Amino acid sequence: MAGRVQVRDISNDEGNRLLRIVRRSSGSVVTWRRAQMVLLSAQGMDVAGIAEVAFTSLGRVRAVIHNFNDDGFDSLYPRYAGGRPPTFTLPQRHEIKKMALSRPVDHGLPFSTWSLSKLAEFLVAEGVVDDISHEGLRVLLREEGVSFQVIKTWKQSTDPDFEAKKNRVLELYDLVDGKTQPGVDDPEVVLCMDEFGPLNLLPRPGRQWAPVASKTPPRGDGRQRRRRRRATYRRTLGVRHLFAAYDLGADKIYGHIKTNKKRVTFLAFCRYLRSLYPPEMRIAIVLDNFSPHLSTRVDSRVGDWARDNNVELAYVPTNASWLNRIEAQFQALRYFTLDGTDHRSHDEQNSMIRRYIRWRNANAHDTTLREITKRANVA
Repeated sequence: MAGRVQVRDISNDEGNRLLRIVRRSSGSVVTWRRAQMVLLSAQGMDVAGIAEVAFTSLGRVRAVIHNFNDDGFDSLYPRYAGGRPPTFTLPQRHEIKKMALSRPVDHGLPFSTWSLSKLAEFLVAEGVVDDISHEGLRVLLREEGVSFQVIKTWKQSTDPDFEAKKNRVLELYDLVDGKTQPGVDDPEVVLCMDEFGPLNLLPRPGRQWAPVASKTPPRGDGRQRRRRRRATYRRTLGVRHLFAAYDLGADKIYGHIKTNKKRVTFLAFCRYLRSLYPPEMRIAIVLDNFSPHLSTRVDSRVGDWARDNNVELAYVPTNASWLNRIEAQFQALRYFTLDGTDHRSHDEQNSMIRRYIRWRNANAHDTTLREITKRANVA
């Protein structure tokens, strides 16, 4: 559609980076919300749909998308002005940042990484600055967007059909969002499906509201203490797996908890999903390339079942799970049912997950709840 605001075509590596920002529970809320808007746009959702999901205005969504198209990931991070004038000149700051991002071995030094003391000594020796304290160097680097980070791995999709698979998934999303008219063979229902887990029993980290330390009442009866979690535990009761599917049109989640995620269990869940709709209604299931989801020359049960039951299986490209819209639903499920818990049995944990899914489905279209959430999430 002419004039439609949409994020530029992003690479698989950029998509995975956006998904990591959305999944991460720490960091700036502003960054998380902006990344969420960009990711939803990359998944084919229009501005109105993004504004509804992110509880914000149409203008803000457009601004975030335009800024990302112009400045990339730098636009996701807020810039706060104010404070005293910088101690060092702009050329000095650029040179300090350049040195910090370089490797010591590139300068003939016999170590693999910079410490604050070694970097400060090297900057003085090279004449970049006359003097700089370790704390001043740390603050300067932070202001320049440089921090001491763990070296991470990365995955590049080697799927030869990357573009074809990605385009088909986005076409299905466009059908649900009403952006395109369905064809003769297009499905009437689109489900996003994945497994969540493994669900084991252990005390999980989380957050809670608690009195500030300085405001805590003195020792004695009635003292309020912050909740603690066990430091020692044993996992002897095995694991469970949640098979979940998200109906995009109905905004509804379905889930079954199983002891394994083999092909037989996957097909049983697929048969359950198929039973929710009339046999003549064609459905599509968006899913990843986990081996039990695939048909092979040795075991073609999945493909045979889909063909016999009027089902289209739309696989996202390898290492591109950011295209699956159910991933965002898992983030909320983890936060509200697992974080900060210490379930002592699978029955207790499974019950919590099932109750949350029922609550979420019952309140998905509650306008009052959406307004309360909107006010609480304004960034």
